[in-house]
Amino acid sequence: MSQRAVLLLGTVLFAGCGAADNSADLLLTNGVVWTGDAAAPAAEAVAIRDGHVIAVGTSAELGSYERAGTNVIDLAGRFVVPGLSDDHTHFIAGGFQLGSVDLRTAATPEEFAARLGAFARTQPEGRWITGGDWDHELWAGAPLPRREWFDSLTAQHFVAVSRLDGHMMVVNSPVLERAGITSATADPPGGTIVRDERGEPTGVLKDEAMSLVYRVMPASTAVERDEAFQRAQEHALARGVTMVHDMGDWESLETYVRARDDGRLRLRIYSFVPLATWERLRDHVARHGTGDDRLRWGGLKGFVDGSLGSTTAWFYEPYDDEPNTTGLMVTDTARLRSWITDADAAGLHVVVHAIGERANDWLLDVYAAAAAQNGPRDRRFRIEHAQHLTAAAIERIAAMGVLPSMQPYHAIDDGRWAEKRIGADRIRRTYAFRSLLDNGAALMFGSDWTVAPIDPLLGIYAAVTRRTLDGRNPDGWVPQEKISVEEALHAYTAANAYGAFMEDRLGRIDVGALADLVVLSHDLRAIEPARIRDVRVDYTIIGGDIVHVREEAR
Repeated sequence: MSQRAVLLLGTVLFAGCGAADNSADLLLTNGVVWTGDAAAPAAEAVAIRDGHVIAVGTSAELGSYERAGTNVIDLAGRFVVPGLSDDHTHFIAGGFQLGSVDLRTAATPEEFAARLGAFARTQPEGRWITGGDWDHELWAGAPLPRREWFDSLTAQHFVAVSRLDGHMMVVNSPVLERAGITSATADPPGGTIVRDERGEPTGVLKDEAMSLVYRVMPASTAVERDEAFQRAQEHALARGVTMVHDMGDWESLETYVRARDDGRLRLRIYSFVPLATWERLRDHVARHGTGDDRLRWGGLKGFVDGSLGSTTAWFYEPYDDEPNTTGLMVTDTARLRSWITDADAAGLHVVVHAIGERANDWLLDVYAAAAAQNGPRDRRFRIEHAQHLTAAAIERIAAMGVLPSMQPYHAIDDGRWAEKRIGADRIRRTYAFRSLLDNGAALMFGSDWTVAPIDPLLGIYAAVTRRTLDGRNPDGWVPQEKISVEEALHAYTAANAYGAFMEDRLGRIDVGALADLVVLSHDLRAIEPARIRDVRVDYTIIGGDIVHVREEAR
């Protein structure tokens, strides 16, 4: 039976249950509905009751679902898609960043320092200033920041602000002193303390070197984390995000549990905890299961390497602009291999960060060995980022059923400067969306917020146009890897639902599915791709509840 026939049968079945049953809590009419189902992709109206879709079809077909009390929204031709999920966020950190100093657009070292100084003047003495999300690639010559730029402006504060990729931070002298980092401090395994020509720390710490600061940084309180979550949730809902996969920690999961129990959790969340804690998660699942449709857990996130922007992604060949390094393995590979194998044997969901070519190849080898050792099951291994791939890896990802969990905004950001890092040949297999899809991979999309904005429309724009942020690639950077609007929508909907083991109830608009929908101001397929970033989210609907309305759309 075709999907269209199933939808109409659903309408008939509901109608046959009597007037009381043939009614909707919420009815969307006169729209352009992209259902996410290739067999029946188009409709005009959606009827919702008790948090689920009960009918999909034309406005005339669904008119009988209106009763006294039904909330009817005339879409007037607006575009409806399944709820947009984000497959990779650092959600609580995002909430904290919303309340911290914004260095992302600081266009010069002077502006960087001035913003830090201005923010410090608003904070009590002794306060830690974190977040930041600075990007030194915006600055002429791309120098790394140095503590002397802002020491005098922040002498009464502790400054530890991160590069936007989260793999590098710069700290001021009070933090170096608090952490005991001097010229005699050795680089920790998997990390680098950047030093000046005299061997003194400049304040920049890469990857595991940041742990030297984290261990002396005061922990946030539960109240502070709850407030950060509320900021993050409102921010995400306004951008049409109905579910996030959060690469967090146990404190994040506890924050979400409190929000759910207090009735404050409106988003859906799939909460991941560190891979090193797999035994704790195994025991937690044994006692508490894996959560529910609003909040689920059971996933673990690990790291192979660092990032391209920090020259710590792991490659076979040295960086073109830093020929003394091929990157960093930020986790001991023997321990990482053991954690992956043991966590998989325990039936847990394993996802691992890998960016450089060598990191991705190494991870695929480990995944293959773990699957062979532990036997067949529906494990859905994921590679978080999968940015720079060998030709063999592109084929292996699909063949092995590994899910590439990617963030398209990174492509139009990194594309401003990536070639100077790794050269023209390696660039050809960078953010290989088209190649992965053509090989049959189940491509997933997200943001990596706060590394990039949590905004699926910007992600779709990036995947479809690949126009870099500096405007220098109007036809697309590595344009052969562009994909279509509908392919990008699928990555943000059905593919992400599959990557969370929720494809039976999320990622589509059809009878029986959870009623997560987003109403957009324009049909993304009918406008020039360059205009996608200007489209607005008019309504965000989760479980049939309208959780965001754009003021102009009321």
